[in-house]
Amino acid sequence: MATVAFHTLGCKVNFYDTEAIWQLFKQEGYEQVDFESTADVYVINTCTVTNTGDKKSRQMIRRAVRRNPEAIVAVTGCYAQTSPAEILAIPGVDLVIGTQDRDKIMTLVKQIETERQPINAVRNIMKTRAFEELDVPDFADRTRAFLKIQEGCNNFCTFCIIPWSRGLMRSRDPQSVISQAKMLVESGFQEIVLTGIHTGGYGEDMEDYSLAKLLWDLDKVEGLKRIRISSIEASQITDEVLEVLQKSGKIARHLHIPLQAGSDEVLKRMRRKYTTAEFASKIEHIHRIMPGVAITTDVIVGFPGETEEMFREGYAFMERMGFSEMHVFPYSKRTGTPAARMEDQVDEEIKNARVHELIDLSERMQLAYAERFVGEVLEVIPERDYKGQPGSGLIMGYSDNYLQLVFEGSEEWIGRVCRVRVTEAGVNECRGTLVEVPSEAGVVTLPKRQAAQQAAKAIV
Repeated sequence: MATVAFHTLGCKVNFYDTEAIWQLFKQEGYEQVDFESTADVYVINTCTVTNTGDKKSRQMIRRAVRRNPEAIVAVTGCYAQTSPAEILAIPGVDLVIGTQDRDKIMTLVKQIETERQPINAVRNIMKTRAFEELDVPDFADRTRAFLKIQEGCNNFCTFCIIPWSRGLMRSRDPQSVISQAKMLVESGFQEIVLTGIHTGGYGEDMEDYSLAKLLWDLDKVEGLKRIRISSIEASQITDEVLEVLQKSGKIARHLHIPLQAGSDEVLKRMRRKYTTAEFASKIEHIHRIMPGVAITTDVIVGFPGETEEMFREGYAFMERMGFSEMHVFPYSKRTGTPAARMEDQVDEEIKNARVHELIDLSERMQLAYAERFVGEVLEVIPERDYKGQPGSGLIMGYSDNYLQLVFEGSEEWIGRVCRVRVTEAGVNECRGTLVEVPSEAGVVTLPKRQAAQQAAKAIV
């Protein structure tokens, strides 16, 4: 049996795309093996969001060629899209395919098997207007299913290369999204995470359809318990989206809304499409209609021209917003973007000091958010044994408001909704005790005495 090995760099969308490419190999009878073992075909799904992403991608390509010089080495993803010639210049690379036409990968692999001639299958992504349909009917090692609903981005922020590697905004056909959601529910998934390059922009390229309408259509999918939006821009949270957030019982109480900077001057230099006042007004509105909502964000520190005063202003703004977690990144020059050519680049040491300050702030806000839920009962879908320790009797999973909870339970409950009381708050994980056991025929409530014993044990 022919074997294939994958290595994925970068974001969640890349991991989704790799799963989709694996489905194509699987249909042709391939067996998947570990990337570190000898395979007939190696597929490296690359990242180009930073210069380091390019470098790591090249390292993994060379590793595959060394592992089996006779293998077919196929390179896909963002770095492949932006620099195909650079990749084909690496000895041993057979196929470069970018971020489109991946549905043709099997035909191209067969062509290479017979002709043994390298192929550059990369086309101009800016001319692509259709969403590439690649289904992922199952996720072997997850209890949350990812569902890609759009591709590309029209924003052209000054720090970002992504529109050039992924192309412009294109949305997936609504019927295709709904039918894949139903397929995932039939496979046993109770939570679906909507993902994409610019997820909240879904529907902007369509007439008479929008993200809000998609959310309502998904809300009607029977058996689907939880819908999570992987990321949404403040400017995309329309009144219609706010209405779904308020009225749907399935939308998770967790939104990831990238801020990037807490200073209007820096936001302007980044070419972001909002001011801090507009951002704050959206966040405050969401808190009003979704009590207890977790709002996480992304922040870039040390953007060119960021003064100490701008950083302090941003720090105070983030503190005021009370995020439940911040993903903090030092600004990294990306060759080919306007920001890389800007003057007033910030010194690396200053950048790192600011990153640490914001990480400390994030951890304080994370703990403060978790502490609000001590004593409350939350719905948790367990994902795995605690820290992969089989036999410890502990399992872990996320609540709808994105608290990671660790509690005593059976592996049989993985992927099923449990009701768990939060007993102890932590920065990255919280402790809890089970209140209701999931069963095939609904939910069986634990006897009160047993629940009390468990609670007492947890407090001790």
